[in-house]
Formats: sequence, structure tokens, C-alpha cells
Amino acid sequence: MSVHLRPEEIEAESFRIIEEELGQHDWNAQMWPLVRRAIHTSADFDYARSMVITEKAVASGIAALRDGLGVVTDTNMIISGMSKERLGRFKVQASCFVADPQVAKEAKEQGVTRSILAMRKAARDAANGIFVIGNAPTALFELIRLVREEGVRPRLIVALPVGFVGAAESKEALKELAREFPELQFVSNTGRKGGSNVAAAVMNAILIQAEVSGS
Repeated sequence: MSVHLRPEEIEAESFRIIEEELGQHDWNAQMWPLVRRAIHTSADFDYARSMVITEKAVASGIAALRDGLGVVTDTNMIISGMSKERLGRFKVQASCFVADPQVAKEAKEQGVTRSILAMRKAARDAANGIFVIGNAPTALFELIRLVREEGVRPRLIVALPVGFVGAAESKEALKELAREFPELQFVSNTGRKGGSNVAAAVMNAILIQAEVSGS
């Protein structure tokens, strides 16, 4: 393959290879771009089998973006990986409060992770509608508690925490929560895999669909 391909040509060729190697799948036209980008950013075909996307997740995410609702993340890496240009077109603010000095101070005083208090801070602002977790299972567990106990209602949760302690369990807890609250829309997967890069890729896929469907 030529090393002089433009970035968009490399992406198109990557997508072609993914679709050729994966073959037939059951993802619909809204969900497949999310799964494909997860595979593209990780080179891991397991996402074709492990992703879990609720029926209205993509539509709910698109509507939240068009309404200008904020995107909250648990890492700055997710914000770095999302298209600033597309976020700007929707006048959407992306925020991560894990490094917030007040969050850090309160986390130390209370003996909990900064990710927990970052979710609490984000949830207090009704202008935040999309919660994206690509690192900390504790952030997802706290968001689940906020939904169940404090009436927080995200328009979309992208839940892809990674790791050996709590990642798989937090995703299972989210699925259980969705059985209690059927209106809850989320994008997640099963197991330990995930990460900020995959979470950002999923958000970019939603941003692209929001842009295309609104043009």
C-alpha cells in the first residue's frame, strides 16, 4: 500500500478491510458506524460481538447534540479525541472535572476517587446531557447511583471503562439499571475491554451522524 495516501483515504481503506474481514453482521445502519469506529481505533474485532447499543441510543445522542447539551467525560483524553470542529458546529461544551481543584480537594477529604465526585459535579448541571466514560469503573458506578437514587437522567451514556477491577462489573450494573429504567439509552460493551480512545471513537461516530442527518 502506498505510504502517500491521504488520511481520508487511509480511513476509507481501513473501513473496507474491516467490513471485508468481518463479513456479515446484524448491526443496523445507525449502530454499525459506532461499532466500526470502535474496531478501527482499537484494531480489535471483538467489538463486533461485544458492543451493546440500546435501540434509541444513537438517535438520543444526536438529539442531545442538536439541543446543545454538554458532553461530560471521565478523562481529558476523550475530549482530545473528539472532533472539536463538529462539537463546535453544535455549540456543545465538552468537560472533564477529574482535575478540577475543588473535586480533588473534596475527594481527598472524603476518601473517594476524583472520578466519583467529578460525576456528581457534572450531574448537578442540567445542561449536561451526554456522559462518556472510557477509563474509570468508579465513575460509571457513581453515575448509575445518581440515576437510581437522585433522579439524574442522561440523554445518553457511553460506558466503555477499561481494566481488570470493576470494568466488566460496572457495565453489567448499567445493563441492570436499564432494565429498571427502560428509557435509559446507552452504548457499552461486555467485558474488560474499552478505553478513552474507543469512547472518543464512538462519540465521533455519533457526531458524524448528527452532522450528516442535519445537513
